[in-house]
Amino acid sequence: MFENLLNVKTMKDRHPLDTLVIRLKKIGIEVKIAGNYPWVYLYSINGKRVTEKHNANHGFNIAWLHPEFQWDVTKEMFNLIRKYTK
Repeated sequence: MFENLLNVKTMKDRHPLDTLVIRLKKIGIEVKIAGNYPWVYLYSINGKRVTEKHNANHGFNIAWLHPEFQWDVTKEMFNLIRKYTK
């Protein structure tokens, strides 16, 4: 009965990017994230390629991985997600 509980990661054990993707998927928004160290880009939203650029030359930067994980722009990121899901 409790065998599956050992394989389940709790939200606190997950990386913040995994948590973001999982939570958005629960409300019907599928996002793909790409990375080029130290930048983390929002690559596509619901299958639509993100064309905007923010804090980077190659895409919409949502986080940094150097020296440790740090969100870049949360308000702008969610505004962009709203724009692409309409």
